[in-house]
Amino acid sequence: MFDLAIVGGGVNGAGIARDAAGRGAKVLLLEARDLASGTSSASTKLIHGGLRYLEHYEFGLVHEALGEREALWRIAPHIIRPMRFVLPYAKGLRPAWLLRLGLFLYDHIGGRKRLPATDTVKLAKHPAGGPLKPGFRIGFEYSDGWVDDARLVVLNAMDAAAHGAEVLTRTPVVAARREGDHWLVETSTGWFRARALVNAAGPAVLDVLKLAGGTPHYGMRLVRGSHIVVRKLFDHPYAYFFQLPDGRIFFAIPYERDFTLIGTTDADHTGPLDEVRASEAEIEYLCEGVNRYFARQIAPSDVVWSYAGVRPLIDDGSGRPEAATRGYRMELSGEGEGAALLSVYGGKITTYRHLGEEAVDMLADRLPALSGPAWTASKPLPGGDFPVDGAQALQAEVSARYPFLGEKDAERIVRAYGTRVYAWLGKARVWGDLGQSFGWGLSEAEVDYLAGAEWAHTAEDILWRRTKLGLRLDVSERDALARFMERGA
Repeated sequence: MFDLAIVGGGVNGAGIARDAAGRGAKVLLLEARDLASGTSSASTKLIHGGLRYLEHYEFGLVHEALGEREALWRIAPHIIRPMRFVLPYAKGLRPAWLLRLGLFLYDHIGGRKRLPATDTVKLAKHPAGGPLKPGFRIGFEYSDGWVDDARLVVLNAMDAAAHGAEVLTRTPVVAARREGDHWLVETSTGWFRARALVNAAGPAVLDVLKLAGGTPHYGMRLVRGSHIVVRKLFDHPYAYFFQLPDGRIFFAIPYERDFTLIGTTDADHTGPLDEVRASEAEIEYLCEGVNRYFARQIAPSDVVWSYAGVRPLIDDGSGRPEAATRGYRMELSGEGEGAALLSVYGGKITTYRHLGEEAVDMLADRLPALSGPAWTASKPLPGGDFPVDGAQALQAEVSARYPFLGEKDAERIVRAYGTRVYAWLGKARVWGDLGQSFGWGLSEAEVDYLAGAEWAHTAEDILWRRTKLGLRLDVSERDALARFMERGA
């Protein structure tokens, strides 16, 4: 008998599992596919307050998200890092005074401590001005954070497991019903019993609620956000926040050393959730946005990768999808209904930890096993047990211990695994000690670690979620990895 069964292996489900397991509950986390295989690996990869949400008067959400930025950076300095953004002022769009006012609020309503404040910059003298078309004279430089979103999910699941949780991927839930004081949950592999059920299925939250016999009290609006990746458009470390004439915004972010990540769109999604893709129109829209600002022009043919995710937003009656709230709601069934059912509606990556803490607090009165205090804001995620400014020192330490690693390889693996890198590099002295090479620094030892410790089952799990080496490996290298994974299955 589990205390808590959680349906959904995205960032919210994994975050709730981590918090609950750490407070003493016996937790089961169920995911139909791979961890972070949906929305949680298809974000813009930002830990941010949501500057544009101020326009929609979502001050509470912005305050909460800004408060989480530095907390998340502290517990995961390997996969989260600060980033400075430049917002160029464009004539005819939002006035400069309004942008500066918004950034003043952004600096002061969220408990910023270590991150530097906003600054007004002259683009002619700033590195971010060089790649832009002539005519952009001033901009505003401000702070937010970057995150490896899929790894954030995996690390939360790993920490949940380290606290005793059972994590089952590729285990879809097909039925759930109350039996007295507990739930009977049927999956593709068998039945499980739990004293409470958490529905953290993201875009499928209403489907799971129906499956469990519940009645939704919130409508959901499914909004697709699409992104494109191109060869890098600039060589400096700054990211860009751009306005568009239709009132929307998009980002252009340094990505994986040699690329630029561009996104996102906001389009109502009505299709299936298992194969969400960026449409041709969305790709063209993002290319046109880039071409409004950058001197170097791009076309859809320059896109080396595109991806899309469906955001499960609470339907608040907003006319335009980008105006729909990014906040979340949670609904706990009444005690008179029997075993507890907690449903999570909405949410965003930046607020996942606080959401998880709030969810477990809500369940604590119903589950005696949840006896411990809140704890996730101060305890590092796996591999994150080093100072927030210590990534370079850790990389130097790894390079000294494993001199056969090149600079790019050392940087990649430290940014992915932090101090956990020693778990699979072990006593290696040369590349050959790590077994078969699949290209671009991906070794058999790393693949075995990902399969054994991080629930990776397929080449796709490794190339596009545990790493982003799908951008690097050619077809023959990907096929070799797929064959290796199939042999080990």
